[in-house]
Amino acid sequence: MKKSLRLASIAASALLIAGLAACSTPAGGSSPAADEGTYASGDSGTLVFGVVPDTESTQNNWQPLGDYISIITGKKVEFFEAADYTALIEASIAGKIDVAAFSAFTYYNATKNGAKITPFAGQLTGDLTDPGYFSVAMANPKSGIKTLADFAGHNICFVSQTSTSGYLFPSKALLAAGVDPATDVTPVFAGKHDASEAKIAAGTECEAGFAEDAVADPAIAAGDVIEIDRQLVPGAPIVYSNALPKSVINALVSKLSNTTMDDMIAAGVVVADESAAKEWFAGTKPVDDSYYDQIRDLCKSLPSVEACQ
Repeated sequence: MKKSLRLASIAASALLIAGLAACSTPAGGSSPAADEGTYASGDSGTLVFGVVPDTESTQNNWQPLGDYISIITGKKVEFFEAADYTALIEASIAGKIDVAAFSAFTYYNATKNGAKITPFAGQLTGDLTDPGYFSVAMANPKSGIKTLADFAGHNICFVSQTSTSGYLFPSKALLAAGVDPATDVTPVFAGKHDASEAKIAAGTECEAGFAEDAVADPAIAAGDVIEIDRQLVPGAPIVYSNALPKSVINALVSKLSNTTMDDMIAAGVVVADESAAKEWFAGTKPVDDSYYDQIRDLCKSLPSVEACQ
């Protein structure tokens, strides 16, 4: 099934799930105790941590955060590494995750289609002191491409139709350069950021394209690709399921909404390469749903981006 069709069916699935949940209300309609809640796995000793499938080493990248979540909640953390961005959206709607690291655009699509989740922390990367990272436009060194306007007429690698730095912001940048991403290029969806970079470097399937800076910068430094442009992207949200017990939510918010990798290491998280770990996940700052209004506003200006509709 095409991703666009899968996204179109999400709302209907959410209604069915909501109906089933309503049927499970205790007889008599009594209110639950203040700290009652539900867990995605059905096991109160385990939290399911969903992650966006950014690279081939996705779980390795997010393992420090998973370990920290375990430390601050006292629970085992089970990774849910979705096959693709749409699968993570579907899992959040179906109540299959307790905590998740989304991209901003993935969060937008999840909540638009009924996911009962709340963002409470925005991811810091590299040297940035506020949540955010960069969407980087790259080209194969032999392609002759020097500007975004030169992307017209070429095979262009994107990550996913619901990727913030791999499709939404690239679409904005291309349109600003006079290139319609829907009609003026041949899109190739690589699925992951490192796959997009690798295809651009190979120069066969794609002559240019996009990936997040954590993947793009090493490739640029190595001379495998050349940088064409970059845009600052809103920080990726860390979210919790609204179904979790209040005590777990409070632990997550109090310990994870404003922290650094140094704090995490001091708490007992072990990382092999601190510098590399901070490049990917330097820490968090508090955010809420209104922070992602910038994604909603951007979507209104991009009618050709199907996942915005």
